[in-house]
Amino acid sequence: MFSHNTLRYLVLLMLSGGALFQAFAAEYFGLEILTEILILAMLVLALDIVAGFGGMVSLCHGALMGVGAYAFALFSTQFGATPLMAMGAAIAITGVAAWVIGAVCSRSHGIYFIMATLAFGQMAYSYIFEAPLFGGDDGLGGISRLDLSLIGVDLDDSRSFALFCLALLAGVYLMSVLILRSGLGRSLTGVMHNEQRMRALGLTVWRVKADVFGLSGMIAGLAGALTAQHIMYISPGLLGWTVSGEALVVVILGGLGTLVGPLVGAVAFVLLKHELSAVTTYWHLVVGVVLIAVVMSRANGIYGFIEGRWIVWQKGRGTNQTASHAAREAVSDA
Repeated sequence: MFSHNTLRYLVLLMLSGGALFQAFAAEYFGLEILTEILILAMLVLALDIVAGFGGMVSLCHGALMGVGAYAFALFSTQFGATPLMAMGAAIAITGVAAWVIGAVCSRSHGIYFIMATLAFGQMAYSYIFEAPLFGGDDGLGGISRLDLSLIGVDLDDSRSFALFCLALLAGVYLMSVLILRSGLGRSLTGVMHNEQRMRALGLTVWRVKADVFGLSGMIAGLAGALTAQHIMYISPGLLGWTVSGEALVVVILGGLGTLVGPLVGAVAFVLLKHELSAVTTYWHLVVGVVLIAVVMSRANGIYGFIEGRWIVWQKGRGTNQTASHAAREAVSDA
């Protein structure tokens, strides 16, 4: 069952503190980068639930985020729904779409699962690219943000919107922990480790995979609705397979199957992208080298490397304390 250790709490505390400091101290450009990190963090949390704890490596989560963004845009700009209703509809529609994809792909594994999810993502991309309802390759604009003026919050202000995204990310993280600690989450972990045994025990495996994929899709849909509100314009590129691939890179870079790792990966990836792109247009090459180094180190990403060193240090500390205690007892007996 998923649990937190002291290091995970420390990392979460540091990330939260850093985000709050940035939200109150940064100017416009810094706030835009912070919001980009927070939305990406939601998407990679959604991907980590299915890939890290269920072994379902998906290449359609970028498309799911795009479905959430387009659903929000359509409901709020063309169907006359309030932004709050549009946000709820976007999350629900994306969750249903993800559940169907999870159910259809549940019997495939490994490379076949990856290819099947990639096909779903490309189908969504092609349809939206061609459909006049979605604006074709011109995309959709004129998207407004939620109206929280009743509680005195103006989300058109970049600082308020960044804090709003931070609060939602905290909620998404708690929801992810609850999912993984629930019976559904424990069943998912069992399926990942031994699907045949779980089926022999009477578990409906496809339903477990579909349910978790649907919940993960709802998180991706929320990230999409926030992306639409952040940029106030969306285009079919949001559903491209490169978005899904980028999310997978972030999860691996941070630490697959840890929940905390993808948050670290989102921070590292966005900062690397903006800092390196200011120096060279070939920043993807540098990120690629970093990713190769992380994978070859077999340390499960940046957070996995830190956690590995932490465990070694904890064991060494425990051994020293035991030896010191034994020495004191020996002196006392003498």
